[in-house]
Amino acid sequence: MDLLATLPGFVVAVLLISASPGPAMALIFRRAALHGLRATVPTVLGLEAGLYVWALCAGAGLAALVAASEVAFVVLRVAGALFLLYLGLKAWHTAWRSRAHTEAATVTSIPEGQPRWAGAFVEGVVVMLANPKAAVFMIAFYPQFVPADRPLLATTALLAAVQVLVETAFYLTLAAAVGRAGAWFRRPVIRRRLDAVSGTVLIALGLRMATTAR
Repeated sequence: MDLLATLPGFVVAVLLISASPGPAMALIFRRAALHGLRATVPTVLGLEAGLYVWALCAGAGLAALVAASEVAFVVLRVAGALFLLYLGLKAWHTAWRSRAHTEAATVTSIPEGQPRWAGAFVEGVVVMLANPKAAVFMIAFYPQFVPADRPLLATTALLAAVQVLVETAFYLTLAAAVGRAGAWFRRPVIRRRLDAVSGTVLIALGLRMATTAR
């Protein structure tokens, strides 16, 4: 099996996976809607940094150890679920607090709490690394595209770099499209509803992560 021959199928699979609903998509959509493309960049980079770490762990065999260890799997699952619940509750708190804001606020005003780059980046990294399903996914996904005659770690690192580039381009394109409607999303009533909906989605994802077995 030639690596170059498998790349088109790999890229298509990555795009389909990137477009599927999940914590990453919910985080990116909310960030882009409320803060615009520029503020979404560190979130995307953080998510992709976490993904690349999991890919390297998969290539080195460490992800398999995490997936095989019941204790490590449960610890990561609970930590990831708690972090998603925290993000969801924070969004709900923002929605509740915004009720006190005047409806006369201008639609182009920047919302309070504009995220810092470092905080947004760390948030993305934690969301990805605290998801044990990512370890299981890497173990099942990458070997399908690694030729038998190629070194596993080096080839996995190369494929992961391709995935990071593809996903970064996809997510930033999505963020740019959502960000164009940012003025509409930042209307007080719309922002409040978006915070409530995104908070509900994040809480639901956190509960699903906490209760779903391997």
